[in-house]
Amino acid sequence: MSGKPTVISTFAGCGGSSLGYKWAGFEECLAIEWDDNAVETFKLNFPDVPMWKRDMRETTGKEILDFTGLKPGELDVLDGSPPCQGFSVIGKRDVSDDRNDLTLEFIRLINELQPRVFVMENVAGMVGGKMKGKFKNIMKGLKSTGYNVKCRLMNSQYYDVAQSRKRLIWIGCRDNDPIFPEPQRELKYLNDVLPDIIEQNRGQYDKTWKTAKAPCYTITTLRGTGNISAGFTGLLFKTKDRTVRQPKIQEVKLISSFPESFVFIGNVNEQWKRIGNAVMPKFMEHIAKTIKTEILDNNGL
Repeated sequence: MSGKPTVISTFAGCGGSSLGYKWAGFEECLAIEWDDNAVETFKLNFPDVPMWKRDMRETTGKEILDFTGLKPGELDVLDGSPPCQGFSVIGKRDVSDDRNDLTLEFIRLINELQPRVFVMENVAGMVGGKMKGKFKNIMKGLKSTGYNVKCRLMNSQYYDVAQSRKRLIWIGCRDNDPIFPEPQRELKYLNDVLPDIIEQNRGQYDKTWKTAKAPCYTITTLRGTGNISAGFTGLLFKTKDRTVRQPKIQEVKLISSFPESFVFIGNVNEQWKRIGNAVMPKFMEHIAKTIKTEILDNNGL
């Protein structure tokens, strides 16, 4: 190992979280993901990080420890973003969706790996309506590990991301109290990263136009369809020359705090979906830096 704090990413996606940990000074020992496009995207952008294309239900802590050479209790951070479609307010909010139960696999790995800290991310829709029972069960399951666990509803717009994006973040500490990064007062606006954009609109979801001197609306996994002049179902931008159009992938990438050099593959809808599913890298960088300096470094871990 390099002497840097270590992290293993489960449900790693295209690597949004991984990029945040990298910027925060972590060494990623292993990433695990199931989706073909996400796996190939990750490999292109993190050629030095081992990637397993695996179903988490068939992945054991012993396999991970044997591969990385770590012993139980030595890993600094176990990170995971179990699929969120069953909880999303955009989706059908199906309590019986099998993907909701993948959080149980993350809890199992906490017990098997015994990391110093774990971080779990999911959509804000989990805390409302008929999903509330699931949220309580997940919280109970996480606490059953014996870790000190706290959950906070956070918005990436307060953490160097030019996009309003609410997410639930759980932090669990084996020996200490969880600490979250403080929100920033200065926000990054849509036209800070895209100066040519003056207004934004959510198509059928919102008939009014909002200034670009504000964070962008949430980038979902769906790019949008339909005729722009009548009933378009996705995000729209208005430029300085009054042109109304869909955002370009390169623009969505920057709005989501991915660097220009980050490569997405597949057709435009596949690339959009990868970004819509991702954890915003700058958002995770703030969380990872706080864990490193306030939990790991401060406690001699």
